[in-house]
Amino acid sequence: LQQILHEIQAPGGCQRKPEREKLSEKSQQHSVCMDCNSYSTFCYRCDEFVVNDTKLGHVQRVREHLQSLENSVSNTDRQRKRKQSDSSSPDSKLKKDSDGTVAQSATGLRNLGNTCFMNAILQSLSNIQVFSCYFKELPSVALRSGKTAGRRMYHTRSQGDSSVSLVEEFRKTLCSLWQGSQTAFSTDALFYVIWKIMPSFRGYQQQDAHEFLRYLLEHLHREMQGSKNGSPSPALSPDRPKHASESKCCINGTSTIVTSVFGGVLQNEVYCLICGTESRKFDPFLDLSLDIPSQFRIKFTKDQEPGPTCTLNDCLQSFTDLEELDETELYMCHKCKTRQKSTKKFWIQKLPKVLCLHLKRFHWTAFLRNKIDTYVEFPMRGLDINNKTFFIFLLENCLYDLAAVVVHHGSSIGSGHYTAYGLHEHRWYHFNDSTVTLVSEEAVLKAKAYILFYTERSDQESPAKL
Repeated sequence: LQQILHEIQAPGGCQRKPEREKLSEKSQQHSVCMDCNSYSTFCYRCDEFVVNDTKLGHVQRVREHLQSLENSVSNTDRQRKRKQSDSSSPDSKLKKDSDGTVAQSATGLRNLGNTCFMNAILQSLSNIQVFSCYFKELPSVALRSGKTAGRRMYHTRSQGDSSVSLVEEFRKTLCSLWQGSQTAFSTDALFYVIWKIMPSFRGYQQQDAHEFLRYLLEHLHREMQGSKNGSPSPALSPDRPKHASESKCCINGTSTIVTSVFGGVLQNEVYCLICGTESRKFDPFLDLSLDIPSQFRIKFTKDQEPGPTCTLNDCLQSFTDLEELDETELYMCHKCKTRQKSTKKFWIQKLPKVLCLHLKRFHWTAFLRNKIDTYVEFPMRGLDINNKTFFIFLLENCLYDLAAVVVHHGSSIGSGHYTAYGLHEHRWYHFNDSTVTLVSEEAVLKAKAYILFYTERSDQESPAKL
């Protein structure tokens, strides 16, 4: 089902054309249509999806009208749930109780239409200093001159001068944050590139923030592999002694800043219960997805005493526990030459500089994907992975400190709202799209985390400095 719009004049043309051609098309009008399910806009003349609008905002007006019709007919309780989640968030309480101060140095991100999932991830990554600083120090494509003028430093799989660069738009976005602007930054240029290279995120429907994070890091990694400047600087090289097995474990070939910062290695051990044969495999990872143990998912009534609090260590323990594979996952034993009953265990073989932990809050029941709303207690400082249960090689220093948190407010993955907390220059901020507010550590610790970002503590750092 599509809603045909009147012919409109897109400012400077749609974004496909080079700048010199856009200027000559100001007097031309482009016919566009809008998908009533995703609210994405397609330009017939440019033959692709576009994210820009007219000066008077005609496209956005039609989108808002369609959304209001949908809400009034079949989605009336989404706004109610959204309001309930916003009013119960720690930041809302902080504003009411202590009149929270709006951050003067931080810049919010405009919500382009259910893009809070993207905003929360971008704000979180901007507070990972070792990661964001690398991109902010990259030279701008527009400022380069000489023999390389007019040529992109980073290349995508698509060929030609019209190729888009995710790295370049990501760099521009990070540079626009933390510059003291009081006006929220619009990520429409970055969102346009995401539409081009990640079709599953095309449109204006709510998306999963964790899925977006994985796609974003993967595509940044791929694009930077095609650049001579994509490799990390020597300062970012791992300072731990490498084991022989680690040299074989790299995520999709050449290392980049993505794998140097977020890349770790899991050791997967499978043990045949019939003949005793043990198989080992090394799996690279950029994040760890942790189950919330079932004993902590029980909902208690007001008359019942609440059970023990689930901790992040409980989730890590569950991830690395010895597990007996069920009948649908029988292991193909090379010695027995048939599928046999077996056990499986994960070890963390190599830790990343930034440990990204995803709490699996959404699970399938029958035909519905429900949310696990259990509170998980997590440490602000000193997350210790130096444990023989988790880590196969014990080291002297395996402490991590919290840098950012992504929170999902709402009851299902298809609705609700995403916000983020980030630590910047010893102060915590709450990022709620275009609104940025200073918050206390207590407000952060009360959050029902969905994604946690921990940065490795160096030998020179101490808890007092963080």
